[in-house]
Formats: sequence, C-alpha cells, structure tokens
Amino acid sequence: MRHLFLTGVLLISITIGLIYLVWPPVLWSMLFFGPVFLWGFIDMTQKKHAILRNFPVLGNFRYFFELIRPEIYQYFVESDTEGVPFSRAKRSLVYQRAKKVRDTVPFGTLEDVYRVGYEWVNHSLAPLHLEPQKLNVTVGGLNCTQPYECSLLNISAMSFGSLSKNAVMALSSGARIGGFAHNTGEGGISTYHLEGGGDLIWQIGTGYFGCRTENGHFSPETFRERATHPSVKMIEIKLSQGAKPGHGGILPAAKVTEEIAKIRDVPTGQDVLSPPYHKAFSTPIEMMKFIAQLRELSDGKPVGFKLCIGKRREFLAICKAMQETGITPDFITVDGGEGGTGAAPLEFSNHVGAPLLESLIFVHNALIGFNLRDQIRIISSGKITTGFDMVKRLALGADICYSARAMMLALGCIQALKCNTNHCPVGVATQEDHLQVGLVVSDKKQRVANYHAATLESASEIMGAMGIEHPKDLRPWHIMRRTSATEIQHYGDIYEFLNKGDLLQDPLPKTYERACHAANARSFDHAAPF
Repeated sequence: MRHLFLTGVLLISITIGLIYLVWPPVLWSMLFFGPVFLWGFIDMTQKKHAILRNFPVLGNFRYFFELIRPEIYQYFVESDTEGVPFSRAKRSLVYQRAKKVRDTVPFGTLEDVYRVGYEWVNHSLAPLHLEPQKLNVTVGGLNCTQPYECSLLNISAMSFGSLSKNAVMALSSGARIGGFAHNTGEGGISTYHLEGGGDLIWQIGTGYFGCRTENGHFSPETFRERATHPSVKMIEIKLSQGAKPGHGGILPAAKVTEEIAKIRDVPTGQDVLSPPYHKAFSTPIEMMKFIAQLRELSDGKPVGFKLCIGKRREFLAICKAMQETGITPDFITVDGGEGGTGAAPLEFSNHVGAPLLESLIFVHNALIGFNLRDQIRIISSGKITTGFDMVKRLALGADICYSARAMMLALGCIQALKCNTNHCPVGVATQEDHLQVGLVVSDKKQRVANYHAATLESASEIMGAMGIEHPKDLRPWHIMRRTSATEIQHYGDIYEFLNKGDLLQDPLPKTYERACHAANARSFDHAAPF
C-alpha cells in the first residue's frame, strides 16, 4: 500500500508508452510521468528520510510544508499531535542535534521571561570549562562487585516489540558509539540489542520476559544465564511506569511475531499482558531480598528498581525495609506521571501517578531522611530533552538522566501517534517489514549518538557557565522560577528539603509524619498501627 502511488505512476507510464505506438500525440504525458517515477525511485533508495523511503513522492509534501513556513508545516503535518504536551521547539532541537546541524536561534529567547513558570539558572563571572566525557557517575553500592561507569544521559526503557528491530539496533549502536547505556524495556534482551553492541540496562518487569517459567513466574536459572552476559551492565526491576502506573502493560497480538514470542517466552497470536504487580515478592522486605538475589545471580552487577510515585507511605515502607534488612538497591529510577512513550489509557496518562518534580524531590528527601542517599543513585526519567532539563533534574536530586521521547525523535519519529497500531510510518514502532525498511540503521545510529553528545555538551556548558565543577555540586537553589508577575523564587524556597537522618528521629518533619507512621516494612497494602 505504501508504494501504491508510485506503482500507479509506473503502470500509467507503461500504458502510455504502449498507446504511443498507436497514437504518438500522447508523448507529452511521458514527459510528466517519467520524471515522477524517477523521483520516486530516488526517494526509495535514499537512506536519510524514512518517510520518503516508505512513501516515495507523496512523502515530499511533509518537507514541502516545512519548507514554506513552520506555521503551515505545523498546521498540516502536526495537527494530529494536538494535545501532545511536547513543544515543537523541542522537537526541532532534537532533529537539529541528531542531524548535526546548527541548533542556535536568532533574536533572543523564544520564551516570555515574564510568564509565570519561566525558569532559568544564574551564570557566574568566573565560568568553567567542563569535559562532558569526564562527568560519568559510578553506580554500585557496598555489595556491588561490578560497578558501572554510567553516562549522565542514557536511553530510557523501550522494548523490542513495541519498537522495531531496526530501531533497537540503531539505539544500541548509537549507545555504543557515544559510550552510554540503553535500557531494554521489559520486553527482554533481543539479538538486536546485542548486535548493536551498546551497554545494556536489562529491565525486569512484572511479566519476567526473558527470565520466566511457563506459568509466568520468575526463573532464577534463565535470569542468571542472561544477566551474566558482558553487554548487561545493570539490572532494573520495574515496579511501575509513568505512562500507566499500577496498570500493567500490553503488547497487541498483531505485534507478537514468532521472534518476539521466543524472546519473551510467550505464545504467538495472543496479546501479551504484563500484570500490574510482581509475583516474586509481595512486601517491601521481600522486595529487598529479591534485589539481593538478583545481585548475587548476576555476579554482583548493580541492581535497582524503577517506579512512578503513588502513595508516599509505600515508598517510605521500602526505605524502612532497607533499614531493617541492611539491603539497599544500587539505584532507583524515578519516572514522572507525565512520562512514557508507550500507548496507555488516556485517564492513566493524564491523572494517575505523581509528576516527576514532586516525585524526584520526595525520593531524594526520603533517602536523605533515612540516611540512605550516599549508597543509592537516583535516575530521573520523564520528558528530558535539553541540557537545561538535565541540569534542573540534577539540581533537584538526580544523579543520572534517562530520555525516551527525544531518542525516538532522533531516530526519526514524527509523533504520528500510530505506535499502538503497528502502522508507524517511519518504521520506529512497528513490526511490519515494509515499514521497518524505511529506518536505515547505519544512518540513524549516528543520529542517536549525535543527539546524546550535543545534549550532554549543552548540559556541561550550562554548568560551566554557572561556575559548577561537577553535577554533584548542583543544588535546588541554582534553579530560579518566576512564581508571579513580580516574584522570583529558587527551588530551595519552593520545596522542602530534608537533612540527613531527619526521618530517623523525633520529632519527624510535619509534612512526613503521617506517611512515616503509616509506612510498614512488612506490607505494601496495610499501614502500620499508630
């Protein structure tokens, strides 16, 4: 179907050629259809633009609208993304950096600096030069024997199955080129992750794909076999995700090929469901023991977990379990309720799960309050696109950042909103071979690496302009925010930040007192008695 137009042109050209043998005046038609077919052939064979490879000739209208004027391009091509809270300016920035073209803008700021909510950092008259490659963060606590030197920016969780094999290979290859990590998502480790050669963070979800028994329970033997692979650098247990926390996941049957079924250890021809809860543990203390088990089975690799914050007492119960067992994760990934690239019910996307900033500050405070922060790295995930996005999250408590949406844009995603239909027009989120062919790995892997390098450099330049020597020196008061037409505050004033051990002594901070008393290390479901 994607070549229907070009095929029609070819058939018309042949028909006209045959008619010409009988009626020569139709020659003028060949002067039109011949060049159109040649144009389409060139589109099909070029490797830069997936839209043109998949939809020759017709795909040029997208770039035509963009060329005429951004406003017209936005109206005609991006009207179907209305309501997607991701600014066109940020999309353009990702495309420019991925393609390694100039990303500067003329005529000053594009934002209204007097708008309530406008944010910035203050620069220093003694700026510094930071080397982006020297800003890696070591992940691995006291019980970790194989710590990992992690980049400040990495690819967030997106599974093979949701993404095409070409997209996975391009992401993994880009991670290898740029020296950063690629989270597999809960869909398991595929041959395309390994073929790309990038460092992997293997995510274990509630479906235990890639390490499950026939009845869907966790399999220690299968896990050990794959977790000890040299490409796997860290293990991440997914408790919940920003797109649909508490909901579980689904891979439609249309996307479950024999290959995907083999990787996930599931049957073909059926929707693949991820339960909303884990079977390997049911209490905070059991969860800590599961973390210790995975660390042992992986020969001492860093093990952590990912969640979108819901009930505060439940996370505080996890902190109490860490205190009681002496077992701590090596990292915690905090996903904001606004995050997520996968398809989800509208109500869950919009109204379930705490937003990233509040979640990040809360997790940072909880670990500080229980005197656990020095042992655990925090990874921030949720609409991180620019260098300023990174600096802001690092200042508010994160050590490392994940990006999913921007990495998809670097691959060529145009946000056509077809992710859950298996008909992604640029070959990113589809298992259809005739659409995947549009995404050329050799071109897109370099774009992923380009985007990562440029964004990491942007973050380091911002920190250098602030006079900051290392991300660990960033603090909440470095981020300024206009809170009214005439008032400015920094985040240290806007939010409460605890001191070490505040949640281990009486009196407890008033804002945490009720949740701390209700937190129970032996149960997620029931509050501890007062």
